[in-house]
Amino acid sequence: MSSAFLFGLLIALMLTGMPISISLGLTVLTFLFTMTQVPLDSVALKLFTGIEKFEIMAVPFFILAGNFLTHGGVARRMINFASSLIGHFYGGLALAGIMACAMFALVCGSSVATVVAIGSIVLPAMVQAGYPMRFGAGVITVAGSLGILMLPSIPKVIYAISTNTSIGALFVAGLLPGILLTLMLCGVTWYIARKNDYPRLPRKGWGERWKAFRESVWGLMIVVIIIGGIYSGVFTATEAAAVSAVYAFFVSVFVYKDMGFKDVPKVLINSANMSAMLLYIITNAALFSFIMTNENIPQALAGWMLAKDLNWISFLLIANLMLLLAGNFMEPSSIILIMAPILYPTAVALGINPVHLGILIDANMEVGLCHPPVGLNLYVASGISRLGITEMTKAVMPWLITLLAFLVIVTYWPELSIWLPRAMGMM
Repeated sequence: MSSAFLFGLLIALMLTGMPISISLGLTVLTFLFTMTQVPLDSVALKLFTGIEKFEIMAVPFFILAGNFLTHGGVARRMINFASSLIGHFYGGLALAGIMACAMFALVCGSSVATVVAIGSIVLPAMVQAGYPMRFGAGVITVAGSLGILMLPSIPKVIYAISTNTSIGALFVAGLLPGILLTLMLCGVTWYIARKNDYPRLPRKGWGERWKAFRESVWGLMIVVIIIGGIYSGVFTATEAAAVSAVYAFFVSVFVYKDMGFKDVPKVLINSANMSAMLLYIITNAALFSFIMTNENIPQALAGWMLAKDLNWISFLLIANLMLLLAGNFMEPSSIILIMAPILYPTAVALGINPVHLGILIDANMEVGLCHPPVGLNLYVASGISRLGITEMTKAVMPWLITLLAFLVIVTYWPELSIWLPRAMGMM
């Protein structure tokens, strides 16, 4: 009864259009004053300790690093490098956009930032080259979702905090799935471009490719710093976030010089605003998780599923359906903060690796970012392309279906996610 009231009230508040953070807070307060005897002192303590974890510091640092890279010319150089390698294939600019999204995702950790950084450069260039805007917008919308699957990722940090899973292992675990998804998106894009005879760029020589690589290597070095630092034990994943923010500032201001000191305060303010919004959601979600734990809701759900003799295959199918449904009306951070504590106990009881579960949740979040009504990538790409949401929804369909096929692969091929971190001794 208590669990039905808790989730029913939360869903009802969100359906009114109320922000998720406020919906969570009001749900917790209503529940506290009407249906439980939890001392308010313990609730107040949880409110302050909910964001006291050292790992949460990674969130604002990765946001800051992503903003520096978005404004610092890194994206443009990655697009030039990708174009020099594969631009001569059918749909060359679109393929270069996907590859650039993958490279930018390796250093950024934000799906929306990836769409903005790559899409604002690639989409106008594609239209000028003769590509239909719908085609380009569809490609970039879904390719931008790589931002939360590849190495550093804010949703991965939030999942790690919610389940006490290794952040370093989660970062590395997204690499092979990210490469596979990149190849799948490129395959679909090439097929559509070849079928419609879309333009191809002139083939670049190795000298031009080497020059493009040298110009983009400063941005790509963040990957080496993050993986190398965590793997060697020089710093933790949280410290890696701070190092990447400092490095991104250095590259943007002193190396590429695409951003002056006068632009730094604006980047800092934007990053602070975004961080405050996320931390406010995390705080309210921590209270929501505290109430769920106090009412034994995750344990009861795990007991119910185990009593039904569900195997890991059936459980992961149910988990995917729940996450995909949640993706229709919540953004990724909120979904993870609410759903991870519910799914985690059952997954562990069924022998599912927590890192595998984390990557599976990330893949579900990618799907949610690319379809209405709350798909952030869809709205960002709509703003860049000036296409309506209905037209954008039709435009992303070939790649969204590819994303769903990828979700099935990630779900039922655990080794794809856990082989690399296990091989590197991170788990």
